[in-house]
Amino acid sequence: MNQNSAPRNRDGIEQEQFLTILSREEALARFESALFPRPVAHEHRPLADALGRALTEDATAPIDVPPFDRSNVDGFAVRAADLAGASEAAPVRLKLNDEVIACGVAPARPVLSGTATTIATGGPLPRGADAVVMVEHTQPAGARAIEVRRAASPGQFVSYAGSDIARGEAVLRAGSTIGSREIGMLAACGIARVPVARRPRVAVISTGDELVQPGASLRPAAIYDSNGAIVAAAINENGGEAVFYGAVADDERALEAAMRKALAESDMLALSGGTSKGAGDVSHRIVNRLGKPGIVAHGVALKPGKPLCLAVCDGKPVVILPGFPTSAMFTFHDMIVPVLRRMAGLPPRTDAKVSATVPVRIASELGRTEFVMVSLVGGADGLIAYPTSKGSGAITSFAQADGFLRIDALADQMPAGTHAEVTLFTPHVRVPDLVIVGSHCTGLDLVTAPLARAGLSVRSIAVGSLGGLAAAKRGECDLAPIHLFDDKTETYNTPFLSGGLELVPGYRRMQGIVFRKGDARFEGLSAEEAVRAALADPACIMVNRNQGAGTRILIDRLLGGARPDGYFNQPRSHNAVAAAVAQHRADWGMTIAPVAQAAGLGFIPFAEEHYDFALVTARRDRPAVQAFLQSLASDESRTALTEAGFRPA
Repeated sequence: MNQNSAPRNRDGIEQEQFLTILSREEALARFESALFPRPVAHEHRPLADALGRALTEDATAPIDVPPFDRSNVDGFAVRAADLAGASEAAPVRLKLNDEVIACGVAPARPVLSGTATTIATGGPLPRGADAVVMVEHTQPAGARAIEVRRAASPGQFVSYAGSDIARGEAVLRAGSTIGSREIGMLAACGIARVPVARRPRVAVISTGDELVQPGASLRPAAIYDSNGAIVAAAINENGGEAVFYGAVADDERALEAAMRKALAESDMLALSGGTSKGAGDVSHRIVNRLGKPGIVAHGVALKPGKPLCLAVCDGKPVVILPGFPTSAMFTFHDMIVPVLRRMAGLPPRTDAKVSATVPVRIASELGRTEFVMVSLVGGADGLIAYPTSKGSGAITSFAQADGFLRIDALADQMPAGTHAEVTLFTPHVRVPDLVIVGSHCTGLDLVTAPLARAGLSVRSIAVGSLGGLAAAKRGECDLAPIHLFDDKTETYNTPFLSGGLELVPGYRRMQGIVFRKGDARFEGLSAEEAVRAALADPACIMVNRNQGAGTRILIDRLLGGARPDGYFNQPRSHNAVAAAVAQHRADWGMTIAPVAQAAGLGFIPFAEEHYDFALVTARRDRPAVQAFLQSLASDESRTALTEAGFRPA
């Protein structure tokens, strides 16, 4: 089982339970104890192929660097004693020797007392010379002579042989990671091949009947295999050599054959899916047949990542990651990367960390160490960390977050206002130029596109209209997109503003009833008539929206207290409503016209919704805010919104 599919339970088959749930620390200790100590496999590689590898032996310089005394400037090689009394008032005249020493030219004539030899930067110092004077400090004195008006000291502008690297010196120690600077040092010593740790060959298998490889057509009830690509990339990032063996269906015999082949040809096997307790999850049942000692941990007190399975089969690690993408990547980075890097001879991964304030309460599950992905924005007193709570099945949660914070297993929450340490996914974080927190809409992307092209970074965090207003009041964003209807005044948005906020009109989007084209129960009717027809048919199933959504308020008005079949199916987005109808899981619902059009569904207009922006007045003059306001009012954005089915205000 993989990725966005849930654990399966086939009829008539009792679900297996996890083995004893272990703490993160105990599971990792068991895994490492079964694998180490072990020698690091090594090989000799050409210097050009050693980038990112760990050196397995000390690298010793076979020569001096530089290999000879050389000039650091363009000028003249001289004897310092000849210039002991030189000054502006008493210049010293030196006769020029009849050779010029350029880089790569071995000197042929010595520098005798009273003479000098023209020399270029990097040129070898000739016999007899012990200093170099810059050409700027001399004057021509006839055809073959110069005058020097400054004294020189022995060694002036000279780099002596071995002054950078001495013959026999340890240039790099075993265990060093070879980067571009290290390659430069080794090349300067003339070293062409180096002993490095061999990249562990890691076989990657995705499991699940539902998987389709990217690029192929997506059949009904299938999903694209994202885990295979992301796990392979993470392996390559951390010193391994990933080999993707494809996706294998939930057939125990076929999967065992694929696992045996992959493990025989590799140093490590990583699978995603099939480690939970569903009847279709067979990966972990196969592992104990692949070698001793077998499974060392199955079920770890992590969130996300509880179904993680760790095994060692005849000295080779076998890892079965959870199927959901976010769970898979968190457990991989937290539990597998340390082992993989150790096998590759690399030092432990060092992650950059920053301190940030968490603006909202985060509930947690007692007994499980929880990792919460966050997006970072700038606040009045430092960084603000917003949880990105799309769930462990959302690949974008991991890809779009800046980092994560950790909630201890003994805590049941992280209170609002907590100052927490955030581990970054990248070495540096760029605070966005424009922060938008509130209700998201596809039309918003059209307005912010010109800002991105202008080099401005925009962070949009979807927390709903009320959440956006709260963030704006706390000064955590520049703009809060809202679409809130006030029953008392029967107007949108303005009644919900408070001091320090002002309304920026955005655009209008038509809400209406969505249905499959050709459904006679809805064709040609008004919204009110369509709902009455749906209520009159017990077989007609609706799809609702979540409480607090502006769309939900409109639906409840139309239903007038009725609770038809499907009322409590309450997804949180317009797209989810359209998908439910298009896929025949529901017959009708309410969404916006652009979403209905994109899904190829029938649409009955009902009410035009105002999608506006609550602007933090104190931030109006910020360049990025001005750029947004200009884009919102521009002909380009208004045309794009109109073409997408919106109506600019």
